[in-house]
Formats: sequence, C-alpha cells, structure tokens
Amino acid sequence: MSLLTDWRDKAYAKDMDQKEGQIFWGAYFAEEQEVYKQLLSDPDTEVKGTVKELAEKYNMKLQTFVGFLDGINDSLITPNPIEEMTEDTVVSLAFDKEKLYYNMVECRAEWLYELPQWDSLLTPERRKELFLEQRKSGTVVKPKKVGRNDPCPCGSGRKYKQCCGRNA
Repeated sequence: MSLLTDWRDKAYAKDMDQKEGQIFWGAYFAEEQEVYKQLLSDPDTEVKGTVKELAEKYNMKLQTFVGFLDGINDSLITPNPIEEMTEDTVVSLAFDKEKLYYNMVECRAEWLYELPQWDSLLTPERRKELFLEQRKSGTVVKPKKVGRNDPCPCGSGRKYKQCCGRNA
C-alpha cells in the first residue's frame, strides 16, 4: 500500500463531527500552519529532499507529512509523484504563490490564507482579487431567458416567437 493511501485511509476515516476527528484535524492543521509559516517566510528558496528528510525537517510524522504533500501538490510549480512515492522519493516544495493562495481560499483554510507572511508576498489588492476570483468560480450564472415577445437573439430583427422560438 502506498504512503498516500495510508494517509487518506487514516485521515478520512475521521468524522469531523466527532471529538476524535476534531482533535485529529485540529492537530494536523496546527502542524500544517507551522510548515506554511516557514515556507512563506522564504518563498524563493526551493525546499527539496526525500519525503523522510522533509518530514524530519518540519518535525512531522512521515504519514502526516504525506498529508501535507497531498494538500500542497496542486499548488506546486512541478507536482510531485504523490501517488507512488515512498519515504525515499525526492520531492520539491517550490510553489506558485498565487496558485497556493487561490487553493487555500478554495479550501476555506482561513488559518492559512490569513497568515501574516502573505503581506510580503502578495499585495492586499491582489489577494482580494484572487479571493473574489475563486469565490466567483463556483457561482453558476444562468443566461437571461428570452421572452416570447423579445427580439430574437439570432439578430433577424423579428420577435423570438415568430423566428427561432417558433420551433421551440
């Protein structure tokens, strides 16, 4: 079984509505936040190493660090092979700043996208733009329905009911 499968089996078996799940995820989010504080403090330095080395560097259990890699993978410049990685797989944590912020907003991870380290990475205006862009991405906008007496959208100049609406 892969490291990622082990992590997902353990993590997603926890019910967030139960005390055990709240304790598990609360501890994970605190560890995750500490790693992001370090990464965001020096964003231009590529952190690279084996999964085991990086877990030790950030004082995380191997399985917990695999969960972190699973979460950050979509925000990396070059995604890691998380599906088949072992503890000796070399991974990189070089991330795209805007993509990372956007993905944090998408996950509704306020404890991450509100970190003070973002102040030196993205302007408040850009963070607001990314925030709104992400929130709008999930909004479905239905086109205005054409009324039967409205001009036909095909541009013929005739009423919709006498043109394209006749066969509808």
